[in-house]
Amino acid sequence: MPITTPTTAPTASSRRAELAAFLRLRRERIAPQDVGLPAGPRRRTPGLRREEVAERAGVGVAWYTWLEQGRAINPSVQVLDAIARALLLAPAERDHLHRLADVPGAAPPPAAPQPPAVALPPEAQTILDSLSPLPAGLVGARYDVLAFNDAYAALDPRMVVLPPADRNVLWRIFTADEETQPLVDWEREASFMVGYLRGEFGRRIGDPHWRAYIRKLSDASPLFAELWARHEVSAPATHRKKFRTVYGNEVTITATGFTTTAAPGTKMWIYTPADADAAGAIEELLCRYREIGAAGMVAEAAAARRTGTP
Repeated sequence: MPITTPTTAPTASSRRAELAAFLRLRRERIAPQDVGLPAGPRRRTPGLRREEVAERAGVGVAWYTWLEQGRAINPSVQVLDAIARALLLAPAERDHLHRLADVPGAAPPPAAPQPPAVALPPEAQTILDSLSPLPAGLVGARYDVLAFNDAYAALDPRMVVLPPADRNVLWRIFTADEETQPLVDWEREASFMVGYLRGEFGRRIGDPHWRAYIRKLSDASPLFAELWARHEVSAPATHRKKFRTVYGNEVTITATGFTTTAAPGTKMWIYTPADADAAGAIEELLCRYREIGAAGMVAEAAAARRTGTP
């Protein structure tokens, strides 16, 4: 079976379907009061009406309806920007809208379909190791963990004991049980990561590897499927997050992502301790990792849970 590419008709149809769903869900999230309109007693659906969006954007109601229905029409950059303003889209959402509409010159070209494997430059591991004791890892656009240093492994040794092909952050957090879940603020972090994934997917709608990945996650986790169906888009940003260590302690870090030109589509995430307590906790985890390894830490933590010892 031939691989579908971004220029084939099936991909164009898929792109229009994504655009239609995105517009509808963004319209439904806006309360009339948010844009200075009365709520009114007779609204049967959430959010704005199509005619209200069309009026705010300065386009015809029928034309906007066709766009939201996924019909094959060609909006200009100016019209898309007007719709983005009408729907109160954030910059990342506006860029996503441009990509889905496939307007020439409106956004960078979509990424070509390719296998998930990414060739890393030989110096990547040296750079990661030099950042220790700060946890640092190279993560692909699908949240595949491609490389990491000892401090990163110490912070989540359960990730490290997985086979390399299975090391994926989203798979880890959406399939973990309560005892092995590494994220404390799960809902906030999961929503943020799925929103970033949605934006990256917009660049690769014709990629069969990505579509298979989304199906696999959706089948494995109803929670992922629910978040994915929201069509929310987010941009990577420096933010604080809390990890639950393998021993059950909480560690607060600041996550900062850096784009790597040597490995397109990947980011280097560096975790900076939020305070002295977090720095000390990471140092202790790192020492333990270097003493007994990831598998040893996982086994030690499991034994402690069974016996009820700290």
